[in-house]
Amino acid sequence: MTKATNNRLKIMEDVKKYWEVRSESYSRQNIAELHSFKKDAWKNIIIENAPQKETLKILDVGTGPGFFAINLAMEGHCVTAVDCTKGMIEKAKRNAEAYGVEVTFEIANAQELPFADESFDLVVSRNVLWNLEQPQKALEEWGRVLTEDGRLLYYDANWYLHLFDEELKELHIKSQMEAEKYLTEPAPESKIGHKMEELAFKLPLSKLNRPEWDINAIEKSGLKLLKVDNDVGSRVWEKIERIKYSASPMFMVCAEKS
Repeated sequence: MTKATNNRLKIMEDVKKYWEVRSESYSRQNIAELHSFKKDAWKNIIIENAPQKETLKILDVGTGPGFFAINLAMEGHCVTAVDCTKGMIEKAKRNAEAYGVEVTFEIANAQELPFADESFDLVVSRNVLWNLEQPQKALEEWGRVLTEDGRLLYYDANWYLHLFDEELKELHIKSQMEAEKYLTEPAPESKIGHKMEELAFKLPLSKLNRPEWDINAIEKSGLKLLKVDNDVGSRVWEKIERIKYSASPMFMVCAEKS
């Protein structure tokens, strides 16, 4: 095994450990979303851009505690969801049971999916690609499992580009300070947040401008780019989130397999 391969495996393992620790708090966050305007906001955005079929076979990559999977299963779609961490899958199963929906959950690597070619009409993902050590490989995998005319919808942001850009760092600090004005109590110092920053320095997409990278990567993966929405966060974030993340707005990429 080469040194580069060892490094990739170490980074992947560190990312898994981070999200394993985050699984409980992230589950609470997802449940709160399912009880807010975000449930319908996200559902509408996805369905607007999905293939026009009454019942879709959907794969949710990096499902976490299952927000997308549960939301789409509640609409009657056939949903499979994967995550690389056992803790997230356990929380997702528990949440799906609580909402009375059937979802097939599996532990799997987003860069090496355990599914046959052309298995799904739609692949969805949120805030996952930036976590990956081989994002181009992941896009190719996501495209591989799509049916002909199937679509890929994913959402992400330049979450840690401020670590590499001084001008953006200044905007990031200002946005965090502005958001704190709306908190009822000061935000606690987060050791786990610092851990993610340490990992971000090692992840390839943290230092690249996006969605510029994504536009080129979609073409390389053999998919047809249909749409890029650079401000999807304005539809799914609360006011404090729009302020907090103003230096790293969320974008949507929609692509098709033709």
